Amino acid sequence: MHALVERLYPLCRSITGDGVRATLDIVGEHLPLRVHEVPTGTPVLDWTVPQEWNIRDAYVADPAGRRVVDFAASSLHVLGYSVPVAATMPLSELREHLHTLPEHPKWIPYRTSYYKPDWGFCLAQETLDALPEGPYEVRIDSTLADGHLTYAEHVVPGRVEDEVLVSCHVCHPALANDNMAGVAVAVFLAKELAERRPYHTYRFVFAPGTIGAITWLARNAERIDRVKHGLVLACAGDRGPVTYKRSRRGDAGIDRAVRHVLAASGRPHRVVDFTPYGYDERQYCSPGFDLGVGSLTRTPYAGYPEYHTSADDPSFVSPEALADTLAVCREAFAVLDRDRRYVNLSPYGEPQLGRRGLYDAVGGRSDTKQAQMAMLWVLSLSDGEHGLLDVAERSGLPFDTVADAADALAAAGLIKAA
Repeated sequence: MHALVERLYPLCRSITGDGVRATLDIVGEHLPLRVHEVPTGTPVLDWTVPQEWNIRDAYVADPAGRRVVDFAASSLHVLGYSVPVAATMPLSELREHLHTLPEHPKWIPYRTSYYKPDWGFCLAQETLDALPEGPYEVRIDSTLADGHLTYAEHVVPGRVEDEVLVSCHVCHPALANDNMAGVAVAVFLAKELAERRPYHTYRFVFAPGTIGAITWLARNAERIDRVKHGLVLACAGDRGPVTYKRSRRGDAGIDRAVRHVLAASGRPHRVVDFTPYGYDERQYCSPGFDLGVGSLTRTPYAGYPEYHTSADDPSFVSPEALADTLAVCREAFAVLDRDRRYVNLSPYGEPQLGRRGLYDAVGGRSDTKQAQMAMLWVLSLSDGEHGLLDVAERSGLPFDTVADAADALAAAGLIKAA
């Protein structure tokens, strides 16, 4: 996963353009993708697909002709969506188009101007402080023209058509944690799911932030009822503890599954309530759709100094953190896939488990007492109304122990799926 982050990191991405396509080409080496191109001017909910932006070169040259700001060194150096510029101007005029981080004088900020025509450069404060007076050559070789918005989907077929949506944004240039780490986790999660036939169908969406999710929702409105659970993956590789942000509903299946997994694992973590700000969970959870989609990060957006700066490079992303984020996803989706409601076929009194060999079946386990209690709890709550996650939460038993007990009881003919 870390190697994939390193490979994707340098590409100049934006909400449209060849950088997004190049990113999806690399993802496509790992997963079969269906790539969608949506033309400029297409209405998508309350928005319109914007013009496509591409850039070939950009620089600021000082009075001696040296490139003191150079797009070739970092794609962060250019204000995203900058219109073309070819001019010479004094430093006083140029300053109006320069962006720095005075509190972190060595870092380059990430700035954009998607929906207002503008141009600019981002640079380290210490670079700006060293610039002499004099005429500066300013060049931005970019195009802003009718084209397309590009996004891609990968589907892992399940035993049912009900879907789990996994979404991550692919629009940020030269930022490793935000969000190439999320992309890498999604890629390897999809690979793992493909190795087994999951219960749910898993749909992975790789799209530009905000406008990409809105475009996907607009183009899938008629089938949105298939999405039963969802997760937005972002900032998945920093060294902070896992943070889960609940869906707008607050008690959706994904909310309960992730909360249970985090609590049972003993990992340091935080579970926070939904707010209508952040990543694309706010689009999926908008009141007209109100999908059960939460957000999984480590340190949340804007929660670490390196956020949206050149300091968010591959060294900021930890392989161990990527692996841990992947494990949380794996464990939460295992809960979603095994959570069922059952009906007790012997509901009058407690059935005799011994003569059916059920106690013997769990006798060799290190958690034999837990397994036996799990059987009793499953029998007690198999009323067609309670699922196995309900049983685990109420009993305080591990979900896997409860699900294994249900499998044994079903095989013995004592319960059946509701």
